[in-house]
Amino acid sequence: MFYGIDPLYWIMMAPVLALSLFASLKVKSTFKKYSKVMSSSGLTGAEVAAQILRRNGLTNVSVTETGGFLSDHYDPTKKVVRLSPDVFRSSSISAIGVAAHETGHAVQHAKAYGPLVLRNTMVPVASIGSNLSWIIIIAGFIFGVMGLVKVGIVLFSVVVFFQLVTLPVEFNASTRAKAMLSSYGLIPETELQGVGRVLSAAAMTYVAAAASSIMTLLYFLIRAGLLGGRDE
Repeated sequence: MFYGIDPLYWIMMAPVLALSLFASLKVKSTFKKYSKVMSSSGLTGAEVAAQILRRNGLTNVSVTETGGFLSDHYDPTKKVVRLSPDVFRSSSISAIGVAAHETGHAVQHAKAYGPLVLRNTMVPVASIGSNLSWIIIIAGFIFGVMGLVKVGIVLFSVVVFFQLVTLPVEFNASTRAKAMLSSYGLIPETELQGVGRVLSAAAMTYVAAAASSIMTLLYFLIRAGLLGGRDE
């Protein structure tokens, strides 16, 4: 058995691969659509992020510009909200939504939001699992060493759990973003619908990633004989 030429692998993965492709296209098209719709507030993504941080008393968190497209993220180790040029400099609905979302992570961090704390704690182990699990699993199958396969599956299970924990972190950041934009009066209520669509499209990519990992784990469990009948 080798997953790359195993029909079962592609049968199981086809639906989630289609979902991943759809999610990727959806987030790009939605971001592009609302990047052409300017907010009446006139605030840029950077200004929105700065105001949210100030309203929450997070004077120790900075906002900087970073390269790339949709490369926006919050770095908890350095307490920096990094925004891509299309978000940092723009006053579009897309820019404001993404900036508020990433700043939402900074607020989560400051308030010790449980799922985020767990996710950050898991980063080193999940990184090891992501880098080594496939190598160990495939080597175990090739050489017929089921002990190696099981070790690899355990490591990959950590990656799957990490991605599942990521879901509430992302959903909560979006919920916080919309609530803060509204309660702080940073954009009119009529523009929140567009923000919601941008953030919902972005959330779909995390759902697709989690679904892909779960299906891959199920595939390995089946081929290892740990789920259903043992593959001969």
